[in-house]
Amino acid sequence: QVQLVESGGGLVQAGGSLRLSCAASGIMFGIYAMGWYRQAPGKQRELVAGITTGGSTNYADSVKGRFTISRDNAKNTVYLQMNSLKPEDTAVYYCNANLAGAGRRNYWGRGTQVTVSS
Repeated sequence: QVQLVESGGGLVQAGGSLRLSCAASGIMFGIYAMGWYRQAPGKQRELVAGITTGGSTNYADSVKGRFTISRDNAKNTVYLQMNSLKPEDTAVYYCNANLAGAGRRNYWGRGTQVTVSS
């Protein structure tokens, strides 16, 4: 059974920091590209940051320079370090695991709420 379990969300003041974690089980973590997405009320889910199996990263323009995605394959965990948080970062943050190619697979966590107060 595949599980992606997010943690680390919460309430923080603008300018503060949070570190999200996503622990994966039931998959060969090292062969999956991992990503963090977010969905604010009334908005579509959007990609925040992604990291490939080789460690290459990409970010939404809105978070570049503030957020950092990383992965620890030994711990089957992906992280999202969020600094200089803004009220517009308020959303439910979801972890995603994606395996491209012929045997494609895609999995989602249940999400963790991040609320940034002004």
